[in-house]
Amino acid sequence: MKIDLNADLGEGCGDDAALLDLVSSANIACGWHAGDAATMRRVAAQALAKGVAVGAHPSFPDRDNFGRSEMRLPPDEVRAGFLYQLGALAAIVGAEGGRLRHVKPHGALYNQAAREPELAAVLARAVRDFDPSLRVVGLAGSGFVDACRAEGLEVWEEGFADRGYRADGSLVPRGTPGDLLHGEQAMLDQVMDMVERRRVIAVGGESVPLRADTVCLHGDGPHALRFARLLRERLLAAGVRISAG
Repeated sequence: MKIDLNADLGEGCGDDAALLDLVSSANIACGWHAGDAATMRRVAAQALAKGVAVGAHPSFPDRDNFGRSEMRLPPDEVRAGFLYQLGALAAIVGAEGGRLRHVKPHGALYNQAAREPELAAVLARAVRDFDPSLRVVGLAGSGFVDACRAEGLEVWEEGFADRGYRADGSLVPRGTPGDLLHGEQAMLDQVMDMVERRRVIAVGGESVPLRADTVCLHGDGPHALRFARLLRERLLAAGVRISAG
């Protein structure tokens, strides 16, 4: 068995360098919800030095709310902003001697694309037109991953260690009961369920089929680093290879 471990970095959590020792992919904030040019360069250079796959983590223009506010913007405006963020990080990564490997939308942009076909199509076409060799990371089983596959893109379906799921495979919205798992054991068990049994247990107790090519470790949580270490140890002990290849 194999799994990719990804973390959202460059968001000001302070543990970026340590997390890069534990994950296989890094999603670097592109300045619109967090980060800036200097942070992007620093995290990209660290990731490349450690052999971690570098990806872009673009968002809606929403620094005030960390990219978590839903927005209704014209498709052309969404496309332009998305390409702007990809281009900025790709230039920085290239100047550091590497290349961009993947794209994972952030926050509200990610969740809206998972359920809104028009937005999903805009983002998928933007990635295709920017660089069709880029891998796209999206919510497992969502309309966004279908839209990306329709454009001929490689897709990695994503599961979350710390998020609650509903019976339809969608995430429990933030700020509502069951949105986050509490306790390291519950999060470890959820990831192992995804990896070994290709399922997740929803908040209502239903067993939901779920394919996870990659698992997200949120880098902005207070115990993100400790949990990342525990999860890596658990996966390796179970004979699971951690790789972005």
